[in-house]
Amino acid sequence: MVAKMKTKDRILLTSLNLFNERGLSQVTLRTIAKEMGISQGNLNYHFKKRQDIIKALYLQLVDCMDKIFHKMLAMEIGLPLVFQSNAAMIEAFLDYKFFMLDFVQIMRENKDIHQHYLQLQEVRRQQFEGIVLLLQKQNLVRKEEFEGEFNNLQKRMSIVGDFWISSSEVLDTDHQHQALEYKNILSEFIYPYLTKKGKKEFLSLKAAQ
Repeated sequence: MVAKMKTKDRILLTSLNLFNERGLSQVTLRTIAKEMGISQGNLNYHFKKRQDIIKALYLQLVDCMDKIFHKMLAMEIGLPLVFQSNAAMIEAFLDYKFFMLDFVQIMRENKDIHQHYLQLQEVRRQQFEGIVLLLQKQNLVRKEEFEGEFNNLQKRMSIVGDFWISSSEVLDTDHQHQALEYKNILSEFIYPYLTKKGKKEFLSLKAAQ
């Protein structure tokens, strides 16, 4: 027997769906309560402000991304896992697309989220550095040719990850279709940094897609 979803979880799921479908500016606490068929007082018992809901959804997304990075660092990483992880990240961003579309607004309005995000960037940098080291041990990734080369690669990948959905929205294209394209873009970022062995394996994986 499937357990009944708790009211708090229902609020988060309903809010996520509404934010994704209508955009952040079009969804209020009243909108969410009406969609759920509950009173706003009932909703306020769980979340006092809309910002509280947004923060809870943000932490859900962070948790999802944490699991992807932890999996990469815990397993015997290779290029197939890099491909799979990039795809999983793109899908996670798509599941929370409202956050990516209203990224700057959310960061400006919610100091807690902004501060957490800034701290998270250092964690992601260290995780990326660990992944690169593991790939270097397998002779799949070359050594740095100048100081900060891989740090800048991580920054470029982060920028694309944070803003690809906004680009898709401006171009008025289907996000699901664009997701396939950006999965390839993220994977291809690493190609110039691969060894001869790494490039051979990379091209083999690309051909098998």
